[in-house]
Amino acid sequence: MNIYHSIVILLGILTFTHCDEHDHKYEEGQEVVLWMNTVGPYHNRQETYNYFSLPFCRGTKKEISHYHETLGENILGVELEYSGVDINFKRDKTKTEFCDITLTPENYDAFLYAIKNHYWYQMFIDDLPIWGIVGEMDESGKTAYIWTHKKFEVGYNGNHIIDVNLTSESKKEIKPNTKLEFSYEVVWKSSNTQFVNRFDKYLDAGFFQHKIHWFSIFNSFMMVLFLVGLVSMILLRTLRKDYARYGKDDDLDDMERDLGDEYGWKQVHGDVFRPPTHPILFCSLIGSGYQIATVTILCIVITILGDLYTERALLFSTAIFLYAASGIVNGYTGGSLYARMGGHLWMKQIIVGAFLVPVSICGVAFLVNFISIYYGSSRSIPFTVMLSVAAICLFIILPLTAVGTVLGRNISGKTNHPCRTNAVPRPIPEKKWFMEPLVIIFASGVLPFGSIFIEMYFIFTSFWAYKIYYVYGFMLLVFLILAVVTVCVTIVATYFLLNAEDYRWQWTSFLAGASSSFYVYLYAMYYFFFKTKMYGMFQTVFYFGYMALFSLGLGIMCGTFGYIGTQAFVRKIYSIKID
Repeated sequence: MNIYHSIVILLGILTFTHCDEHDHKYEEGQEVVLWMNTVGPYHNRQETYNYFSLPFCRGTKKEISHYHETLGENILGVELEYSGVDINFKRDKTKTEFCDITLTPENYDAFLYAIKNHYWYQMFIDDLPIWGIVGEMDESGKTAYIWTHKKFEVGYNGNHIIDVNLTSESKKEIKPNTKLEFSYEVVWKSSNTQFVNRFDKYLDAGFFQHKIHWFSIFNSFMMVLFLVGLVSMILLRTLRKDYARYGKDDDLDDMERDLGDEYGWKQVHGDVFRPPTHPILFCSLIGSGYQIATVTILCIVITILGDLYTERALLFSTAIFLYAASGIVNGYTGGSLYARMGGHLWMKQIIVGAFLVPVSICGVAFLVNFISIYYGSSRSIPFTVMLSVAAICLFIILPLTAVGTVLGRNISGKTNHPCRTNAVPRPIPEKKWFMEPLVIIFASGVLPFGSIFIEMYFIFTSFWAYKIYYVYGFMLLVFLILAVVTVCVTIVATYFLLNAEDYRWQWTSFLAGASSSFYVYLYAMYYFFFKTKMYGMFQTVFYFGYMALFSLGLGIMCGTFGYIGTQAFVRKIYSIKID
């Protein structure tokens, strides 16, 4: 009987309707939590501070029944503070005063500064964001007013909250040593909107599905068709002529061949598969590129299927998990490539491969975090979160990278080049300036950038302004277009390089693919100065620091695309006619 009662109690606990914002279900009269998040200048979206860093007062209720915060929320600067305001599901609340403050000279100065700099605040009810403005100046710019009453109109459908609208009322002039009384009211309204569609009101379809966006996708797709056709035609016709010329040369004796005018990519067949300089760094970059591409594809596909953007910081948390779990991809691809290049410093390769990208991210984050702490911003990352990130790197990413490296070394690490490598490197002849690797590298990034720069505008606007990016189908198409364009361009660039008898194609193909990120960063500079109104050291360092990381990640991924396609091309042409 005791066992039976235990089972009944356990089932009762498991089947108990735990209705709150965790599962977005509520019983009538149940507590609905109003979370106060952050406050900050409207034009500096990332410069945010704790809501109660301004002298706002809290409600009378001090206890809540639940609270949660994820790693992604911590890193993104989400600081949920309980408002103390009593709200109950489907229970209207008439205008009720919940607190009051006396404006000391310090409080007055804080509010005045916030109002002059157009401070806005963010709140959450059932994971639905709500925005409001602190106050406003009069037309003369001499008198400041603050909104003291918040009216919440909450829509519901069944036991779900569907939408929340905030109306700020009761504009009061602020003066030192005066009393401000803050009040709120709640009005519940039935809604016909389904719960799965409740986030649609935050999505700007007119902006993201504008005809310019569709035209840019079509334009990029036509560019892909043109490039693929052009590359195929040029390379097939040119290579056919090369093979015919080399076939004619094969009929000559040694004396005639030595006196002949030999040139072109065949002359470097004994050096073309020579390992590049700095093989550990190169293999680590390729492995990291595979990893970043894997995470990008999975995040896009999962978001298309599951609408991750509707949950606070869920997409970012998912990306962290996927990056950690895909360490084995990094290790396998980088380790197998390092083995084929004849590498022997395996521990060094594992460590560099595992920590190359995380250390770069942490370096920029440390600089931004230092400035954030100085400003007292909510963007400052707590020490415990830093420890969590370090633990992920040490106990998840590093072991998985090591496992992947061992698998890659033993499964795909055998060297099988179609040509033998000469013992002595062949001298690289002089060539025209436009055939130099540096010129080829920077010229190769123009077309890939041209295929994505329209999408970059939408992505930048969603991150740095107040838009929610949701057209991940577009992003997937642009991602595939970028990969194809990058491969085509780097193949052509590598052919020109080899035809100039320069066999240093590995680094050139990688950097040629990665060079599109250089133009992305230049575009980010243009966007900052001409498309935004950001100001201040904190926002500027935050913008350019994290845009540098974005460009770095994009460059590593595109460089990997370029190397993958070029490697297949090089192996193909040297395996057909070179014995």
